[in-house]
Amino acid sequence: MLGALVLLTLAGSAWGRQMQVVTSTPAAEAVVHGRNIQFAVRFDGPVDHVRSRLEVLHDGHVIEVLHPLLDSAPNVLFASSSAPAPGGYTLHWAVKSMADEETSEGMIPFSVAP
Repeated sequence: MLGALVLLTLAGSAWGRQMQVVTSTPAAEAVVHGRNIQFAVRFDGPVDHVRSRLEVLHDGHVIEVLHPLLDSAPNVLFASSSAPAPGGYTLHWAVKSMADEETSEGMIPFSVAP
């Protein structure tokens, strides 16, 4: 019985698929200018806006947790923030699929110009 439960659990996770980024703003390795940054990550399927998240990292540490707009397009996480100090940053995204509730995550490096 326990073996069947383990196999069923593994099979269920195998059916899920990772969400793929179609486009992002800023794009990977982009240099951002200005006082405000708009973050938009478009995926290849609908996402759960409430249970997904965006974070800005600097040297591997979270410096800001962004709150995605709940009424953006079904496949887009969108947030806006004041630009941090000039330097290199990473946008970390973690998104939950509406189709199968699988969580996917990734990183998008970007820089803020002086």
